[in-house]
Amino acid sequence: MFGAIMRIFRTPDLRRKIGFTLGIVALFRLGSFIPTPFIDYGNVQLCLASSAGTTGLYDLVNLFSGGALLQLSIFALGIMPYITASIIVQLLRVVIPHFDTLYKEGQAGQGKLTQYTRYLTIGLAILQSTTLVTVARSGALFPSSTTAECSQLLSNDAWYAILLMVITMTAGTGLIMWMGELITERGIGNGMSLLIFISIAATFPTALWGIAVAKGFEAFLLVLVLGLVIMTLVVFVEQSQRRIPVQYAKRMVGRRTYGGNNTYIPIKVNMAGVIPVIFASSLLYLPALIAQFNQPAPGEAPAGWVQWITDNLRSGDSPLYMLVYFLLNIGFTYFYVAITFNPEEVADNMKKYGGFIPGIRAGRPTAEYLDYVLTRITLPGSLYLGIVALIPLFALSLFGANQNFPFGGASILIIVGVGLETVKQIDAQLQQRHYEGLLR
Repeated sequence: MFGAIMRIFRTPDLRRKIGFTLGIVALFRLGSFIPTPFIDYGNVQLCLASSAGTTGLYDLVNLFSGGALLQLSIFALGIMPYITASIIVQLLRVVIPHFDTLYKEGQAGQGKLTQYTRYLTIGLAILQSTTLVTVARSGALFPSSTTAECSQLLSNDAWYAILLMVITMTAGTGLIMWMGELITERGIGNGMSLLIFISIAATFPTALWGIAVAKGFEAFLLVLVLGLVIMTLVVFVEQSQRRIPVQYAKRMVGRRTYGGNNTYIPIKVNMAGVIPVIFASSLLYLPALIAQFNQPAPGEAPAGWVQWITDNLRSGDSPLYMLVYFLLNIGFTYFYVAITFNPEEVADNMKKYGGFIPGIRAGRPTAEYLDYVLTRITLPGSLYLGIVALIPLFALSLFGANQNFPFGGASILIIVGVGLETVKQIDAQLQQRHYEGLLR
């Protein structure tokens, strides 16, 4: 293992790529601490210290921004607008035939889809930055804090100051998107995924230290042990797949013989990745967001439906919240897998190139068989995602942590998935230059 690591730094090309990636990551983290113009940095830090952790409404965005959201930095929005834009463009392939046609055109068509994603990212960044500045101006960014400074986060609320803040945060999102593409092109791994990885990993020390301060050193050690166990199980499930054997018949093209080989279709247990967790979290934030903007005036009782949402769907330790969250993860897993994996398209491609599954006729029977296998294997995958997503909520009840508990939910899935993919890319590049790679 140590010999493989030494070979990484002895390989000039690989050493240069890793150094470039680390340089971009350092700039990315630096930007997370540079405040946006006309933000009162002292008041923001005071509110962060006095607030009882992040609120449920902003947990997901704050997680993906590496804590930059609540600091109102130039990178406050993080990579979230790009993630949202990518998901929207991917879902639009089902609704808009032109998008599906572009996707099937290969590199040229997918390049246009990438361009559409960039434009949509900037549009979403403008919308989200305007919302964030409005919330900060109203004093609702830290609702759990009673400090008077939390309603005075802006040093200047004139129209030109607000416009400059929106432009700065939007430009920060565009810069993050450019950094991610630079890493993909000149560095190691997928740039966007690595920036998300770094953002989430940056919150680990603070979250663990908060548990150690609140519950003691014994609870801190218990969380570390449970974290290692959870991470091991997540790695095992993420690597698990059902391999459907495929045989290709021999065919003559001119004087050459093609085909005649055996391969397989890998169907992962978790085909949907982290997307269902993001969908479920975002959908559950909507009722709490609506209730927050319908709060009564001081001295008045809230409406019945507002009080019910506050009691049952605002806090992660509510049994109803946990049940709805679990069921939403299962439903979104089936929904996303049905969109991203088309059995009929796979069956048609196999038939086109002379491939078949042993014992299954080509064409429609193959599509039905693939659909049957996919439906069966998605059930344990959806249950697995639902259980992993509930881990931060149980930690919220047991250890007093916030919903960004590091060893569960979207954080652990992204950390493990991106970590495995990056290590595989480093291993592949090592094997190009040496007989042995990083993995054994």
